[in-house]
This record gives sequence, structure tokens and C-alpha cells, in this order.
Amino acid sequence: MNYKSTLIHYLFCGVAVLFLNSCGDGSNKQNVEKADGSTTVAKKANDIIPFFQHWNLILGDGSNVGKATDYENKDFFYTASDEKADWVVFKTPNAGNTHGTSNNTRTELAQLKKWTPLTEAKMNATLKVMQVSATGDARVAATYSVVVGQIHSADGHENEPLKIFYKKFPGHTKGSVFWHYEINTAGDDNSRRWDYSYPVWGYDFSVVGTEADTYPPEPQDGIALGEEFSYQVEIKDGMMYLTFTSEGHETKTFTKNLISSEYTERSNIPEQVKKLFVPIGQDGLERKTAYADEGLFFKLGTYNQTNGKDPKVNRVWCSGAETHGGDIEKQYADGNYAEVWFKEANITISEDAISNGGYFQANDGLSAKTVYPNEVIPFMDKFKIWMGDGTEVEDISNYEHKDFFYTVIDGTRRWVVYKTPNSGVTTKNSSNTRTELHEKRDWTPEQGGKLTGTCKVMQVSVSGDARVPASFATVIGQIHSGEGHENEPLKIFYKKFPGHNKGSVFWNYEINTADNDNSGRWDFSTAVWGNDLSVVGTGPNVYPPEPEDGIELGEEFSYEVNVYEGIMYLTFSSEGHKTRTFTKNLIVSEFQEKSDLPAQVQQLFVPIGQDGTERATAYSGELGYFKQGAYNQTNGKSPKTNMVWSTGAETYNGDITKQYENGCYTEVWFREATVGPGTKPNI
Repeated sequence: MNYKSTLIHYLFCGVAVLFLNSCGDGSNKQNVEKADGSTTVAKKANDIIPFFQHWNLILGDGSNVGKATDYENKDFFYTASDEKADWVVFKTPNAGNTHGTSNNTRTELAQLKKWTPLTEAKMNATLKVMQVSATGDARVAATYSVVVGQIHSADGHENEPLKIFYKKFPGHTKGSVFWHYEINTAGDDNSRRWDYSYPVWGYDFSVVGTEADTYPPEPQDGIALGEEFSYQVEIKDGMMYLTFTSEGHETKTFTKNLISSEYTERSNIPEQVKKLFVPIGQDGLERKTAYADEGLFFKLGTYNQTNGKDPKVNRVWCSGAETHGGDIEKQYADGNYAEVWFKEANITISEDAISNGGYFQANDGLSAKTVYPNEVIPFMDKFKIWMGDGTEVEDISNYEHKDFFYTVIDGTRRWVVYKTPNSGVTTKNSSNTRTELHEKRDWTPEQGGKLTGTCKVMQVSVSGDARVPASFATVIGQIHSGEGHENEPLKIFYKKFPGHNKGSVFWNYEINTADNDNSGRWDFSTAVWGNDLSVVGTGPNVYPPEPEDGIELGEEFSYEVNVYEGIMYLTFSSEGHKTRTFTKNLIVSEFQEKSDLPAQVQQLFVPIGQDGTERATAYSGELGYFKQGAYNQTNGKSPKTNMVWSTGAETYNGDITKQYENGCYTEVWFREATVGPGTKPNI
């Protein structure tokens, strides 16, 4: 390949312009009145930066406006001047429509051509950051930060070998400049990608607050808002050379190999990454050749890293900042936006660079496109679904419901969301709402079956009676009988008391009651992490101690239910927690006599008259099926009616919108799940 380079090199001209804060009419020049009453000609961005024909401009409303020649927008992209120079302003709120699969808004240039890291390419810029978000969770690394320059891949996973950040905590005068390298993840699964952060002036990305509103000390060598600095990015023979300069600060240089990875083994993962990313399941390895075989392109502007998503969704990238429901004017009015001014820039790219049209075709409007749950978890054709308003849908291929069943992105992965209120329309024989899959295949314990799921619980009801075991709990997986008493040999629970950070995961076995009277049925509960069902409060609002080994909201865990030749094998796993396994016979009962009733059952169920025994053959020969999703165990029924299952929670008279607004619902996210025949266990 011929690596001769063609120069595309433009400087921001030093032409005085007045601040423009109105949309253009398509003409290149406008008359603007000066303070002395005379007029001058105001120029648009490309009069100051004459290289916009080589970029597409993405705005904070998610739109791609194409080339920004003779273009301005009063909300996102316009010109300004100060006492020293003329500038092009890039501005974007904490929340708006995003571009591609990102959670974050941007007003950013993206190159129209792409090039390989084996060619020569260069980008320079001189800028000052004028604003970062005034709100957010200080414990989240991305909060209060903005990306002002990038190299982005147009191919493969579309990862980013370079992101240049500025970040400043509220109350600080000085902020930090740092840059990131994101691995080009090996394999087809990019959800485990991570960034490594290098400090330039001030801190790196990993320095965060100890509480939501508690900040680390101000960096001594940091950069203030409004203080100029420059960066130079040069690519040559697969190497990236970075230079950062600012008057009064030490010049910093860095080198990074883009075609040979240093992160191909688990032992290579840096400590910083182990601290930030590994706890949220982002622990991938990089392909040996890194970005060698991919087309890359520059980006420049304002890519706001602060968003309004709940930190429990992703504790690295979801900031929990104020967004005013996406109202841009309100965000701008109280400082919930990012704004960066550029006065000089240039790029150099190879004459061998080719069109980057495929990137824009794939990403333009993507955030507005519907991604159905079956595109994330393909087994939906094997299930039907019940939802929190009582709706039953048989065919859920290419189906979603925005109130109950849909998909989201948490910053790295797409998930299927199951959401249901404390009160809605329930199925027969239940007091509880559900948004839950119901397997179409029936099978007996002897025939067997297997269900797996990787999930995180995002919400359980914040109201309920703490003395009632079912309060603040949701079922996320079941085996349900379809015959006889239609009891449940398995229910997998998550439960968290209000005010606690950690909740409990446990599973229940419900007896298949002997004779025709099923009113004496009961559950036996087994703890996985944290407590079992029987641990309750001493008063309606008095809670037991928080479990030390529990699972937080937003913390990922997995389960496998494998029924093989009448025996149920359970496996539970989660990063940082001990893997737990259990075995239960589904075809021979251990609860045939009154003397077999466990102490836990005598404590919980016998006082309310549920003291039955089980048929000797348990669920043998009885058809059943799997269920998965969110089966809310918290309801509005008075505890006087049943001190185990009637939780007395707030329901707002069944108003689903009000329940969602006030935390009286349950929400569970799944990113992986499988269903199929049982398999011989490896024991």
C-alpha cells in the first residue's frame, strides 16, 4: 500500500466575530449591530474553521446534519469571541437524543473518511472547556466529564482507541485532563470491553468521590474552566503519539501501540481496570493485533459523558445527573450541559483513506430504532408472556411493550427489561402482578429441562410491611406445574429492604400437597447470598440487619436450573461471590409426615394454617414449564389476610404511572438466557 499522505490542513482564522445565538438562514454572512451602533459582518463556523467539508456534524438531538458548511444551530453549534480570539462552540445537554448505541449526547464532528493505523494521520486542536455538568453522582467515574477528541473505529466492534477527556468536580477551580485507550475486544462479545485511563494534568478517570456528593481533593496541577490547552494526535506505522501542551503546565507526551496488544492475557489487566470495570463484569481481553485491521477516523467536539441514567445501571458510565426530562432549555439554564470552544485545529490523513459512509449508515438514527427483546435473547419463540396489566401475548417475536417488556443499553450491553407494578391485573390464583415469560413446552421432571439466565434486579418495591416475608421481593425464575394443584417446585427470589444497599437471593420449593386440599401448601426457602425468605422485620418499618454477603440492585448474577432424570440441580454465580450449588429431588418427597416439616415452615406457615404434607412422589409425572422475568411479590393486600404473602404496599389505587414514579414496582434486566432439555450434570 502507498502511504503517501495528502494534507488537509486548516487553521482557525483570527477573524473577530460577535457571539451568534440564532439559527442561520443558509446564507454565509449576517449583519450584526455593534455597541457603537455600526454594523459588522458576522461569520459562521466554517469562516473560522475552513475544514467542515471533511466532517459530518452530529448534534445533541441525535441528528446528523452532514457537512457543517454555512451551518449553525443556536442550541448546539455556533460562533463566539472573547478578548483574545474567535471560537467555534460545541454544546450539548446531559440528556437528549443520542447517536448510535451511546447513552450520551454529543455535538461532535466525525470524519467522512477512514484510514488504517498503518498509514499516517494527524489531528491537532487548541480549545478551552467552558462548562461540564453541575450535577451527577461523584462516585461514577464518567460524571462531570466531557470528551473533546477521539479516534473511533468504523469497523468490527466500533471501539475507541483514543478518547481525550476533561473533568471537573463541582466546587473545584481546576479540573483534570486525561486520555483513554479502549481495548478492541477479542471475540464476538464486546460487552466486556474496558478503558484504561492515563492522567495528563490532574487525575485519571478512576479518581472518584466516596459518596454521591463528596469529592476528592482538587488536583494541584489541573486545568481551569476557560483555560486553553492543546493536543496533538499523530499516527505513524501503527503507533499513536500524543502531545499535550498548555501555558504554565508541563508538556506531556505519550506513545501507544495500536497494532500489537499488551492485554491478551488475564494477567495483563491493569489494577485500575480491576478496580473500575471488573466489578461490573467488564473484564475482557484484547485481540492480539488490536486495531491493525480496522478503519479508524477522528472525532472532535463535545461528547458529554454525564447522563441521567441511574448509577445502578452502570457504576462507571451512568451518572444520575439532572436532565429535566430531556428539556434542553432547562438543562442549559441550570448548568446541566457540556460546552467546549475550539479556536485552532488541523488534520492530516492519507490519500489512501476511503469513505466512512458505512459507519454513518449503521449509526444514524439507531437510538430511535426499536430493538426487540428477541434480538437480544433469541429464545422468545419458545415462550409467551403475561404482563403487568394482565395482557397475554402468544407471539413475542418482534414484540415490545414500553411499560413492561422492552430493551435498553447500560453503556456496554443491551438487556431485556421486565417491569411490573405492585398492583395491576393478575393471573388466576395469584395476588401479584407479573411481566413474565411462560414456556410453551410442557415436560415432566423425568423428561427434564434446563433454564439459564444472567440478570440484574434494578428495582423492588420501596413500600410494604417489613414483617411480611414477601415484601420488597420479586421472583425472577420459576418451574411451575401445569397440572394438579399447579404448584411451584422452584421460585428464585431477590429481596432487598429499604435503606439497605445489599439484598438477598434465595430459592423456594413449594410442596405438591397430598390429597385434594391444597390450602395447606407451604414453601421452604434456601438462602443463596444473604438471607432466606423467613428473615423479616420486627415492625412494619423496622428492618433486620443488612446481609454482608448480599447482592446490590444493579449487580449482575446468573442462575442455571437443570432438571435431569427427576433431580433438580441449581447453580448460582456472581463476580465477587462464592458460587453456590444445590440439589433437590422432584420425584421423591422428603415432607410426607408432619414430623418432616422444617422449623422454618413451623415458624412462617403453620401459624397461618398452612401445615400440609406432600405426596410421596412429589411432582413425578406431572407436566410443568419454566417461567422467567419479573413476578412482583409485593402487593397491596392487607397483612391481616395473610402474614406471609399479603404485603400492604402502596398501590396508588392501581395507577401504574404513579406506582412507577414512586418506586412501587419491580424491574429485572436479563442480558442472556437459554432454555432447552436437561443435561447430565458434571458431579
